Amino acid sequence: MPQPDSKSLNTSPDVLPLARRRGYLAFVPAADYLGLIFVLIAMAVIFALLTRDSGNFLNAQLAATIANRIPKEILLAIGMTFVLLVGGIDLSVGSVMALSSAAAAYLIVNYHLPLAPAIMVCLAVGATCGLINGLVTVMWRLPSFIVTLGMYEIAGGLAEQIANPTISIDPAITRPLTASMGGFALTTPVALALVVIAQVIISLTVYGRYLVAAGTNEEALRLSGIRPARLQVSVFVISGIFAAAGALVSMSETSTADPNAGVRAELRAIAAAVIGGTSLMGGRGSVTGSLLGVLIMEVLGYGLTAMDVRNPAQRVITGCVIVAAAVIDYYRRRMSKR
Repeated sequence: MPQPDSKSLNTSPDVLPLARRRGYLAFVPAADYLGLIFVLIAMAVIFALLTRDSGNFLNAQLAATIANRIPKEILLAIGMTFVLLVGGIDLSVGSVMALSSAAAAYLIVNYHLPLAPAIMVCLAVGATCGLINGLVTVMWRLPSFIVTLGMYEIAGGLAEQIANPTISIDPAITRPLTASMGGFALTTPVALALVVIAQVIISLTVYGRYLVAAGTNEEALRLSGIRPARLQVSVFVISGIFAAAGALVSMSETSTADPNAGVRAELRAIAAAVIGGTSLMGGRGSVTGSLLGVLIMEVLGYGLTAMDVRNPAQRVITGCVIVAAAVIDYYRRRMSKR
């Protein structure tokens, strides 16, 4: 198929009508959402039947527990979805989260920095790490896998240097971040609101269209007059900011900055996005799907725990689910090409 020239694609707000027909805007369809919802409900029902004797599944307490646990997972999954859309990957989000919380906690404890400026510092650290990831990836055309793996080690080492072993914060300082109502943390509706905003950006804005186009055919986007490099840098900054936001949630939950708080967080974020229908090859994704992926991961974890499945076996089962989601994505892409 010949590449579109600069006349085929323009940069106006109504850009990319041709791109839609050629599949550049292959967002996750509604049928996939229904499939994810069906899987989620089916898992809940199956685990409820398997654990009905113990009566510790499908109750209000479990719903509140899951709702209070998922804000951090949702935030990381949002940032990861943006990176995956352009065909990248960010393995550093767990370490960036740890470094952001360590920097903020260090200033709070040692320099008595108020909470509001500390929040800004936390977000700035995350954005800076993301900016470095993006610039190094783009300037030297390196695989984002390698660049973010390096940042994983750098940020993790700095977090351990700053917060060794942990930094404890007066709970009174982080109390504004721990507000709750009816047993549900208010960070949950905030995270859900960010899901809505992020989904609107991806689906209904020119920026979101360009992200999907960059992940589908970068050369076509370049010929249309758009610089993919800026888009690629921006998504890593977004990922870093959301990792820092996850650090704030983590600090509010424990009133500590733990350098090990983000261990395996990047794997869970990638898994949630892939399960939710975001392609590892780029050009296809949905934050709403990533939210459903987070819920599926959480229900799976709690269901296996309720069945007294040990942690090593849980990891094996979770890994199989992730691989299955990647295989499904492979066949989904083949079908979309046809």
